[in-house]
Amino acid sequence: MNKPTLKLQNIIKTFYQGNEPLNVLRGINLEIHPQEVVALVGPSGSGKSTLLQIAGLLERPSEGQIFLDGADCSSASDKLRTSMRCDYLGFVYQYHNLLTDFSAVENVMLPQLIAGKNKKDCMEKSIWLLERLGLKERIDHKPAELSGGEQQRVAIARALANTPKLLLADEPTGNLDPNTSDNVFLELLSIVKETGLSALIATHNMELAAKMDREVSLQNGVLIEKRSAVTIKNEENFY
Repeated sequence: MNKPTLKLQNIIKTFYQGNEPLNVLRGINLEIHPQEVVALVGPSGSGKSTLLQIAGLLERPSEGQIFLDGADCSSASDKLRTSMRCDYLGFVYQYHNLLTDFSAVENVMLPQLIAGKNKKDCMEKSIWLLERLGLKERIDHKPAELSGGEQQRVAIARALANTPKLLLADEPTGNLDPNTSDNVFLELLSIVKETGLSALIATHNMELAAKMDREVSLQNGVLIEKRSAVTIKNEENFY
């Protein structure tokens, strides 16, 4: 089997309220393999966002190791962590956080330009992504001229712009109405599968979680396998 795109080994995260420790993550172990899409579920306040922040090298764990594409990033410097995020990771959040003074295509181009890519190539890649996400007629519109669902599509395109190996998404459709949420999520899932990425997607929507390859649940700081790839294979054989 190929080396995991992401491997979390015995991740512990403790916060302090005064002198009182609050153990948010208690020895998390997780592997996500190439082209695998994993749903992360759990109640609000269970630590899903904290886990994604640690997996995305935005926050350091209290203990444990983080491997991206086989490289141990646990004790990496801030500069190296920034470089790894640029080279390997894409992020989608519940709120799109688009730059209001830039058009849709410019928002998608920006991370590519920061990475030092050719402007013409950046433009072509950005237009392809936006068209793939159903925004062919909206590429020159600024965020204020787009609906919530359209803005989130732009945010998804931006996250995919540098062809990351791993996409991390924190309730990416949680701020949308149910119908728009389903449509945007299915587009996201389709393009992730089409481009061969790995993904860890936090969601409260169990119907959406069921469409992913595997499902893990964070409960009381412990990660529980709810639905494995083996289960999926058996279900497919059954039907």
